[in-house]
Amino acid sequence: MAENIVHIKNVVCGRCIATVEDILSKLEIPYKNVSLGEAILLKDLSAEENDLLKLELEKVGFELIETKNKRIVNHIKSVLIDEVSNSTDHKKLSEILSAQLHYDYSHITNLFTAEEGQSIQSYFNKLKIEKAKELLEYDELSIAEIAYQLGFSTAAYLSTSFKKQTGITPSEYKKMQIKGRKGLDSV
Repeated sequence: MAENIVHIKNVVCGRCIATVEDILSKLEIPYKNVSLGEAILLKDLSAEENDLLKLELEKVGFELIETKNKRIVNHIKSVLIDEVSNSTDHKKLSEILSAQLHYDYSHITNLFTAEEGQSIQSYFNKLKIEKAKELLEYDELSIAEIAYQLGFSTAAYLSTSFKKQTGITPSEYKKMQIKGRKGLDSV
């Protein structure tokens, strides 16, 4: 059987992977593995199967990625979301992305900026602020602890970045009754 890798936008967590697996099973498309941003299918899809898969994925907020540049951008986003969600070692973005994508960082950043209209650093900062909102809502960590966990040099720098992006300070956000948080996959 020929393996066929399809790239899927917005598959950024375990629930997303399970949803894609359910869709593939429902459509009776055999697959070997589903991971962040891609699925390894055990056959080539007919045009009709491809259209059905595309439709089912779009119903739940996913999208088949068909150009190389879009696949690379999606991979960059997946790596950055994983970094914000799971990392505590705070390596340089250039090192992380170059190691994960096997491209020169200047190529990666130019491609991302051309496709997304914003720099990788700007996108990463938005992700970190959304993660900060999540952590503030849990109300388990101080602002200084959140700053450290997300790789900000100080709590003041987190507060400045937070206010610049949201218009309010982390303390003000914490006091709000209705929060304005986005999922990391929709940043």
